[in-house]
Amino acid sequence: MTILVSMIQQAIHFGAVFLYGSTGETIVEKSGHLNLGMPGIMCLGGVGGCLGAYWAFQGGWSTFWVVLLAVIMAMAFGGLGGLLYGLFTITLRCNQNVTGLTLTTFGAGVLGFWGTQMGDKGITFAPASRMFWTPVDSTANWFSQIFLSHGPLVYLAIAIAIVVAVYMNHTRKGLALRAVGENPAAADAAGINVIAHKYVSCVLGAAIAGIGGAFYLLDCTQGSLEYVIDAMGWLAVALVIFSLWRPGIGIFGAFIFGFLYRLPYNITGVALAEKELLKVIPYAVTALVLIIISFFNKRETQPPAALGLPYFREDR
Repeated sequence: MTILVSMIQQAIHFGAVFLYGSTGETIVEKSGHLNLGMPGIMCLGGVGGCLGAYWAFQGGWSTFWVVLLAVIMAMAFGGLGGLLYGLFTITLRCNQNVTGLTLTTFGAGVLGFWGTQMGDKGITFAPASRMFWTPVDSTANWFSQIFLSHGPLVYLAIAIAIVVAVYMNHTRKGLALRAVGENPAAADAAGINVIAHKYVSCVLGAAIAGIGGAFYLLDCTQGSLEYVIDAMGWLAVALVIFSLWRPGIGIFGAFIFGFLYRLPYNITGVALAEKELLKVIPYAVTALVLIIISFFNKRETQPPAALGLPYFREDR
């Protein structure tokens, strides 16, 4: 029972990283853009979040302001990455896939270079990171350990996903964004500002994903600059497909991915090669979901019709 509670708790904890990334990517894809640069954007968010937390901690700020500045800086760095993506794909008409992959390489490179520089200077983010996570009380009951033993950014991830789900399905602006992703020409003819919606979704989605990068470094690794955020980003992109482009389903999908991601670390008596093989499970599950939905071919299980397709008003 204790092992099971610990595994579920870890699933929720690490699932928040995937949830930030998938929620942000869902917003972008709903506008018709496939941003494969999301892993790199999460790396940029991690850099910004660590800098914000470190500066606030060094300034003697209270816990609330340390966390707040870290979130703001993570969103700023991630949003900047989204703005660059939008500039190249929307305004300069560059290929979305090439731009996204370039952005991922750039973000991972920035994190690696910056982390090396911080390490050479002897700068550590562990003291500031202690304000982000709540130590587990092993004496508490199972409900408290599973649901009440997380830092504030775990609950923020769930809240953002719920807000995005409601916004997409029950507001006029959300329906307009979905229309842009389904048929931008028709949306343009109906008076919807297609370019503005695309830019806002690219920047906002990237800003939300940036929080996920900061959360991973400051909470999950407790300030250790591990360079695997891009791998978490690819799983977040896979989660978008797994959740059928629905942020509400993404909440549960994120916890499933978190459970599968942490599963190899909780299994004892298994060879290292076999543990590495287990890490492929989330991708395999995503591929299985793609195969299943292809058989049903229902509109509600399909991606936005204009996903990945460029739109230029002059071509109408």
